[in-house]
Amino acid sequence: MTDINTETSNTAAVRSDVQAILDRPTAQVLVIGGGINGVGTFRDLALQGVDVILVERSDFISGASAASSHMIHGGVRYLENGEFRLVRESVQERNRLLRLAPHYVKPLPTTIPIFSTFSGILSAPLRLLTHKQAGKPKERGALLIKLGLTGYDSFSRDGGTVPRHEFKGHKKSMAKFPKLRDSVKYTARYYDAAVENPERLALDIVGDGRVAGSGGKARSVNYVEAIGSSAEGVVLRDTVSGTEFTVKADVIVNTSGPWTDLTNIALGKSTSFMGGTKGSHIVLNNQELHDACAGGEIFFENNDGRIVLIYPLNGRVLVGTTDIEADPSEPSVTTEEEVDYFFELVSHVFPTIAVDRSQIVYRYSGIRPLPKHDDTAPGFVSRDYRIEQTVFAGDKKTPVLSLVGGKWTTWRALAEHLTNETLGLLGTTRTTSTENLQIGGGVGFPTTTSATEAWVAEHSGALSKARTAQLLKRYGTKAAEVIAYIAEHSDDAALVSLPEYSTAEIDFLVNTEYVVHLTDVVLRRTIVAFTGGLTQPVFDELAGLIGSHLSWSAEQLAAEKTLAVETLDFFHGLVLEAGTAGGGIPEAAQQESFTPAK
Repeated sequence: MTDINTETSNTAAVRSDVQAILDRPTAQVLVIGGGINGVGTFRDLALQGVDVILVERSDFISGASAASSHMIHGGVRYLENGEFRLVRESVQERNRLLRLAPHYVKPLPTTIPIFSTFSGILSAPLRLLTHKQAGKPKERGALLIKLGLTGYDSFSRDGGTVPRHEFKGHKKSMAKFPKLRDSVKYTARYYDAAVENPERLALDIVGDGRVAGSGGKARSVNYVEAIGSSAEGVVLRDTVSGTEFTVKADVIVNTSGPWTDLTNIALGKSTSFMGGTKGSHIVLNNQELHDACAGGEIFFENNDGRIVLIYPLNGRVLVGTTDIEADPSEPSVTTEEEVDYFFELVSHVFPTIAVDRSQIVYRYSGIRPLPKHDDTAPGFVSRDYRIEQTVFAGDKKTPVLSLVGGKWTTWRALAEHLTNETLGLLGTTRTTSTENLQIGGGVGFPTTTSATEAWVAEHSGALSKARTAQLLKRYGTKAAEVIAYIAEHSDDAALVSLPEYSTAEIDFLVNTEYVVHLTDVVLRRTIVAFTGGLTQPVFDELAGLIGSHLSWSAEQLAAEKTLAVETLDFFHGLVLEAGTAGGGIPEAAQQESFTPAK
């Protein structure tokens, strides 16, 4: 197979973001890991005026954070685990993100189909006390769900932005959801939130951090990994150019998610904090199933005790998720057994809707960054987080803060907590709150029809109103920057294979959003792969545009296409042609299979 890093290491120039660190290889804080919690902490530290460096060994938001269920939710089921603090914080953060990131975070009506009245009421207290399942798992009945949702609503009393829950009987439930299993007795409806494009939200967070630390105090770079330690600091390697260098920091923050222990080992300190589980999803092109969800999520517990979600997203239907013990040193992929399991889930709730593999347009899997849990069943492992402090092995004195746990919903509160701990070690205090600070394209985002029309009319310029509205939906108010960039390129044209994008728009993404590989664009800067739109013509046209902008040679372009084809096939079940030979486990999988430096 082609190793893209080896292919480019002898010819690639050092990127400007790497050079900025080489020019001054010191900082107050070095954050290792660019998932949602790492980028959130980077942003928060930058807002406090801290000199901070963020490094990520792959692309930003390409690991565990890229494998989410696209939900911002309080976690009503965590009440049964007794995690009341986490649920309260999660509900508050859900409400907050609906306000702070309205361009990507949207209210999500959620329906629980209920097939009994009293099921689970006797075993629930035992689960709460022991975190173990008593006997064969059973679906929760109406009474238990009513108690849970009443408690859930109570956490939204202050600052709540979504309606409270409601119950409907069989007749009204079937009228709303005619494809539901006829034995449904009730449905319970409540609201959480969906994050329609989590990767783009995270890119906004990175950008906000860089702006807050303008002048070189907030530096971030992807495709740079921590490979070792020395008395001079943390040894890093740029996987693009092969350049190795050392960064000295007063505090090291390890936000590597499920790979936290492996990062600590690379830094010379053996830890055993983590014990993640694998969660997989599939994305279906099934209009009947899409319509059956009636504009919201179907959320329920399967007979095996696992939580299940089925909901329309970006014109497709997302189905998930599993909760299986996993080894973070191995690549995480969706297995055929998991696909069969998902199909069983759909038929359990919508027995007359046919689903099959031909409808799968995308699949993905990731490892949750859960704490080590020994014999605790995966479903009962705490989703809360904690911070562990150790000492850097290189100089035996620099503090290392390792984040254990954390999830998408609570990233802002978690970053605040981690930042406060870091500020304490630096001997300083917080100067800026993030509680009411809007994020990226959420700043000034219009939330009514009239406000949207006014924004579009003001910013259209030479673009049509339809095109301007499309960009506003895609980027929030940062669309103004995209529009200005397009205006500077008189040769801008719609892509032949993907007319909803234009040549200047793709150029803008590559030029401003830290793109290194072809996969960065097809998997994270756009949702074209997620929605099943990555046809062979689209793949070839995007590869040519990106390669031209990044000045790839013919050999580099071929290597990039091969890497992308292998990655898309291995991790996402997408079959394309690169036009060059390749095979084996892709480099992306090798990055997932993290091996510490000797």
